[in-house]
Amino acid sequence: MANRWLFKTEPSAYSFQQLEKDKQTVWDGVKNNLALKNLSGIKKGDWILIYHTGNEKAAVGVAQALSGSYADPAKKDPKLLVMGIEAVKPLPRPVTLSEMRSNSKLAGFVLLRLPRLSIMPVTDEQWRIIEETAKK
Repeated sequence: MANRWLFKTEPSAYSFQQLEKDKQTVWDGVKNNLALKNLSGIKKGDWILIYHTGNEKAAVGVAQALSGSYADPAKKDPKLLVMGIEAVKPLPRPVTLSEMRSNSKLAGFVLLRLPRLSIMPVTDEQWRIIEETAKK
């Protein structure tokens, strides 16, 4: 079964709308050790929530892993990983960080505990809650 993840991006650098336009991209630029550890655990077919940081602070779309992670061919350091992802669909509406914080069922969500982490796991239950919230 596919795992679920959340990837953060600054929309002025690379937005979900740009991913939709590009159809797919190589996700790179991850430097944090825990984020790299999470990236190394992603497999082809895993689901990814794209979260816009900055002024938006909201989950905005769904993507899927096209590959597992691999060493960034543009870098000399084999610990720096990249992976291919493709756009699947935008959420019906963005789900803001404040909405997530106000939902007691999301109290253990890594996004709320480690807000600076750029790649993190999402449980099936957290994913379902975010998708349901996006439909309201």
